[in-house]
Amino acid sequence: MPERRLKPRKVPGQLRALETRGRLLEAAARVFAAHGYAAGTTNRIAEEAGHSIGSLYQYFPNKDAILLELASAHARAGISAIEQRLAEGLPDALDDRIRLFVQAALDNHRDDPALHAVLFEQAPRPPEFAAFLRDAERGAVETAAALLGADPTVTVADVPMAAFLTVTTIESSVHRFIARDPSEPTDRFENELVTMLVRYLTTPP
Repeated sequence: MPERRLKPRKVPGQLRALETRGRLLEAAARVFAAHGYAAGTTNRIAEEAGHSIGSLYQYFPNKDAILLELASAHARAGISAIEQRLAEGLPDALDDRIRLFVQAALDNHRDDPALHAVLFEQAPRPPEFAAFLRDAERGAVETAAALLGADPTVTVADVPMAAFLTVTTIESSVHRFIARDPSEPTDRFENELVTMLVRYLTTPP
């Protein structure tokens, strides 16, 4: 798929245009969550937003470009949530720190699990977006490595690898758990995931 097909056609500068674009993205999120990728057509999105299909095409060339925009916004929101928690300060105990990041991942995934599944299982991933996700993961792993390396209770021998495993285990496990049944209470899952990671990080090599 040519990369130009995933780029928005029009970047609005006026308030009215910004509002129109915002309504189209909000409508697309609802349509994709309700109907999935294949049935989430541009006609459905335009109708849901209360705009003509011509108006939609002024901003986006196709539904893949809309999906990419939604996926990018979702990823940025997850990064911002972690950065905010870091800025507010972390608890002292390792299990409390791990729990904080597990809860952040849960919050980011369960907001709209049906849409999240479409975004990250069906949405196109051009090289730029894939690179953005890799950079985000790299940054998270580096942050985790610094935190784990400074924690005297962490006894795992290979801290950089432990940081990678911690970050990716939280992300993938939370995604699978929420996708399985979004209505299921998260307490048991959260407690077991925190326990598993803490035991791994604090068991002497």
